[in-house]
Amino acid sequence: MSFLSNSGTVHVEVRVKNDFRISEIRNGLERALLVYFQSAINLPRNLAYLPDIFADQRQYLESVLLERDNGNGEAWQDTEDTKYRFHFYITQRVEPTGGLFPAGGSGDADDIDSVVAANHVLLPAVQFVGLWENLIYETGLKEKLLKFALSALTFSQHRVDMNVIACNRLLLLHGPPGTGKTSLCKALAQKLAIRTQGSYAYTHLVEINSHSLFSKWFSESGKLVARLFSKISELVADRNNLVCVLIDEVESLAYARSAMSSNEPRDAMRVVNAVLTQLDDIKACPNVLILATSNLAQSIDLAFLDRADMRLFIGYPGMPAIRAIYKGMLAELMTAGVLQREALEAEDAEEGLLTQLAERSIGLSGRTLRKLPLLAHAQYTSSDLFELNQKISLSDFLDAMLEALEQHLTEQRLLKIESLEEL
Repeated sequence: MSFLSNSGTVHVEVRVKNDFRISEIRNGLERALLVYFQSAINLPRNLAYLPDIFADQRQYLESVLLERDNGNGEAWQDTEDTKYRFHFYITQRVEPTGGLFPAGGSGDADDIDSVVAANHVLLPAVQFVGLWENLIYETGLKEKLLKFALSALTFSQHRVDMNVIACNRLLLLHGPPGTGKTSLCKALAQKLAIRTQGSYAYTHLVEINSHSLFSKWFSESGKLVARLFSKISELVADRNNLVCVLIDEVESLAYARSAMSSNEPRDAMRVVNAVLTQLDDIKACPNVLILATSNLAQSIDLAFLDRADMRLFIGYPGMPAIRAIYKGMLAELMTAGVLQREALEAEDAEEGLLTQLAERSIGLSGRTLRKLPLLAHAQYTSSDLFELNQKISLSDFLDAMLEALEQHLTEQRLLKIESLEEL
């Protein structure tokens, strides 16, 4: 099955309830969905809550997500030329386990073998549902990442000779903290799990705990890296598995050797050498994808940077992305019943509060933006306007968000002044 599709293709991701077997209900659901798409005037992007006309199929479904291959998330009209590609999946139940991939051994607290080197999740996972859709970046960025990953897997599927064409299947996202790099990698792995089910029975996400691989025992860190990748290789050995390896803050493991001083522990250099060796070994396996993030790309060893097929900078959101993030958060609060249901566009046209808020937010990370509703709610409930058991009006809440934002900006300036005084 080809991973790629034409630009006009509409991908239909159908999340089925865990009580049903996909093979038994797939054909009926696909026919019913096609009939609904052809009769709808404007197809919404997310059909999580299907209308009553589709009530007969609701017993099987958790949600239905529509995505056009060109990345445009607006509603559209079904035509004779529209091509649908269906992806049916069931999310994996989350089991209350700790980190997996210990190096193995006695488990003694002083034994290096007790170190938890990575966490392991079977995808698609419940905790990542909706993550891809709710990460807001400049238009086309997420689609660019997805196309890269699918192209890399396509090269593997066609057994392209890597001695002729370099394909390490290594992606590096770098940029300032709080821009969602780690979340984007997890969301990408989840998306691949859904889109490649025709070729891989299982998708695994192995998240390496970089800091745990530096042992207090001299010269043991390189061995921990080797043992970890040995366990990853056990998963990769089964060609029915797609294995996504996430190395967060990769500069911890691949620190530039040229910048190491003579006083630097030799163990640090051994770790870099071990990581590079293991990456070279594992790239021979066609069913593995390496996803790395960094807040300090300038500190990464050049040999690691050279192995990355794609290096993509993830910066702070621009004005359109900030507005989209705020609108998504406000819509969620309306759905949850915290705010009154009101039209965001009408409110903004009348008072311009959302535009003011977005303009004042330029230069802030997505992580900071997503904290503001909680701070604003705490701000509002401390005021005389707050009435218990009453929903908050949109204009009042936007005022509270502006006030919370100004407080954050003031605190940010004070922190910078303190830092300069310490220097």
